[in-house]
Amino acid sequence: SDFCVVGFSYGSQRAFEYAYNSSSRIDRLILLSPAFFQNHKKSFIKAQLRYFKADQESYTKQFLENVSYPSDINLNECLEVGKYEELESLLSYVWDRDKILELIDRGVTIEVFIGGEDKIVDSQKSFEFFSNITTTYLLKERGHLL
Repeated sequence: SDFCVVGFSYGSQRAFEYAYNSSSRIDRLILLSPAFFQNHKKSFIKAQLRYFKADQESYTKQFLENVSYPSDINLNECLEVGKYEELESLLSYVWDRDKILELIDRGVTIEVFIGGEDKIVDSQKSFEFFSNITTTYLLKERGHLL
């Protein structure tokens, strides 16, 4: 509807920040496979950034394989390679529990959908975080693409 905001993966981070900072009416926020990396050590993030910088083509190829798992969908035609700064932002983003609760207090219904076979994020850690504060669905046999 006109009052629903939806984001997928990195877009979930952006959709959340949009909803949180918006003065417009928003009734529902839907987060599909939200990019959730705050359970990783800083060394993981540094390694990802280093790998991206050293060999962007190989990094992107592996990323697409992980995104499409467990399917064999070819995502090459959908690909728009991002910038180093965008990857850094994605990997270092921290989902703030207090901000989520504040948005819920404002009357926004938040629904989160997570694939149990996701190879991009740790689906269990993501589920543990979001299910304590939002309506969260774990689709057990689905990957990042749900």
